[in-house]
Amino acid sequence: QVQLVESGGGLVQAGGSLRLSCAASGDTICISHMEGWYRQAPGKERELVAGFTSGGSPYFANSVKGRVSISRDNAKNTLLLQMNSLIPEDTAVYYCNAAGLERPYCGDMHYWGKGTLVTVSS
Repeated sequence: QVQLVESGGGLVQAGGSLRLSCAASGDTICISHMEGWYRQAPGKERELVAGFTSGGSPYFANSVKGRVSISRDNAKNTLLLQMNSLIPEDTAVYYCNAAGLERPYCGDMHYWGKGTLVTVSS
């Protein structure tokens, strides 16, 4: 099946920047398109960070608006998240996801990576 792997997380000081990458492998024929990024902080629910509308326009959570940009290359099955002016509240595990094709062979409507940890220190 499809595997998504996030990379680029790490420890960064407040005010710094990180660029997260997501790459798909395996049965990439089952991917309709890359969707976006979510994050989950300790003790909290997973929340949307950034994604794309059905028309391909990016949208962002209010908490990161103005500090984050998102890009994707559906032909290469990759997804990027550029994060600037990081604050400690950005500390979380960041996950990428992709939409699957509605085919019995593929099975899943959505695919998720295992996450990459971002830690922002004061």
